[in-house]
Amino acid sequence: MEFLFLILGLVALIIGGDTLVKGAVSIALKAKISPLVVGMTVVSFGTSAPELLVSLNAALSSHPDVSIGAVVGSNISNLGLVLGITVLVFPILVNRDSIRIDWPIMMIATVLFFLFAKNGEIEFWEGVVFVLILALFTTWLVVRSRKKGIALAAEEEVEELGSKNPIGKDLAYIAVGMLGLYFGAEWLIDSVVSIAQSYGVSEKLISVTVVAFGTSVPELVTSCVAALKKETDISIGNLIGSNLFNILAILGITAIVHPIKVADSINEFDVYYLLGISLLILPFMLHQKRIGRGKGFFLVISYLIYIYFSISGEI
Repeated sequence: MEFLFLILGLVALIIGGDTLVKGAVSIALKAKISPLVVGMTVVSFGTSAPELLVSLNAALSSHPDVSIGAVVGSNISNLGLVLGITVLVFPILVNRDSIRIDWPIMMIATVLFFLFAKNGEIEFWEGVVFVLILALFTTWLVVRSRKKGIALAAEEEVEELGSKNPIGKDLAYIAVGMLGLYFGAEWLIDSVVSIAQSYGVSEKLISVTVVAFGTSVPELVTSCVAALKKETDISIGNLIGSNLFNILAILGITAIVHPIKVADSINEFDVYYLLGISLLILPFMLHQKRIGRGKGFFLVISYLIYIYFSISGEI
């Protein structure tokens, strides 16, 4: 029964997040907010809403290992499993901005997380730093994109999502989305705690494996579809952006609401693996400006090694 509620929780979170985004995007467009701004703010935050609700719920209910574990595990999954599978489907040609802008900001966020977590807690002021960096970076991207007249993937996505629904229907979408997120987070947290108690494993292990994989499924689907369409800049940009939001938005907002305890096991192993795989992506992108199937196979193997050591550390 616990595993059923775990799956139901993940499904409710994914559907809830998607429904919330549809309603919020439609209302934002009705308010005459530009598709570019909506795509880089409303859509980005909306697609991170499932992880945010899980993180907040876990922190407030005294299960910090779920908060940190889900974010760290999801980031490792995005760069190892999701990117690896994506390039196995179709090799990625790397956009110059991914090397010059996206990766450096993601790496700065990851290093800051490493430094902030060293004392065993992400504190209020550290959460503020995360959120401020995100706000400044998002504002800079919007201004830069407008000046250069860049048609971003986020803007195109918004135009696809935009609808002529009456506002009542948009509000209903938002209400259904919020309910899905609320109950999904509740079911997921309760099932993780229950499974951990029943099988004698840590909440952190379930979070960095099952929960992290579940919350990475939308990125996996989006990236594989983009790769099949040969929109490869969307694939890698989506994954790097997701990792950036996971740290700056999810951990940042959660820490502002409630300080997050960081387990010793995460500081001693997981955070170093996250740093390592994040660094590895740079030479992979620089070499021939292409991430091919050989590199994809290596990334998937590196993710499986992470899972192996995570599980063996519990035995």
